[in-house]
Amino acid sequence: MADAARARKVADRIHETVARLLQGRVKDPRLGMVTVTDVRVTGDLQQATVFYTVYGTDRERSASAAALRSATGLIRSEVGKVLGIRLTPTITFQLDALPTTAKTLEDALAQARARDEEIARNAQGATYAGDADPYRHDDEDADQTGDAPERPGDGVVSRGLAGGTQDAGAQDPEYPGEL
Repeated sequence: MADAARARKVADRIHETVARLLQGRVKDPRLGMVTVTDVRVTGDLQQATVFYTVYGTDRERSASAAALRSATGLIRSEVGKVLGIRLTPTITFQLDALPTTAKTLEDALAQARARDEEIARNAQGATYAGDADPYRHDDEDADQTGDAPERPGDGVVSRGLAGGTQDAGAQDPEYPGEL
């Protein structure tokens, strides 16, 4: 089992080699505008998956996939020469779904932006159904009733030592000064 750093180096070398081969050495007319996006190598360096994208229609994508399948032997032998390791990894080509996924996400974000703009247009010039601030504030209560706010301890009932109730402002006759 190779360490992760070595597997990454092998993947990078395969990436460079395959891109160079597709640019100059593979002369298949079915091969369209192919871009190698990523290469992943298994931990034992026995298999390599080359992810690629093709610019064009679905027909051009399928033609490019057929061209890559037919050129796999040539590409694998060149990769083996460049790598110089005991066993050359088996190479498989996989169409990268990242651009399709990114396009789907961009479309969803555009729809959300359009909905937000529509909501903003509908909200423009709208008024609240009630007050803008429906919560009561302490200073407004005093203004509405005309009374001064209560002092702390006014009307508060507490339980005395004997278990009876008494007004917190009153003193117990048995215990002057204490509650």
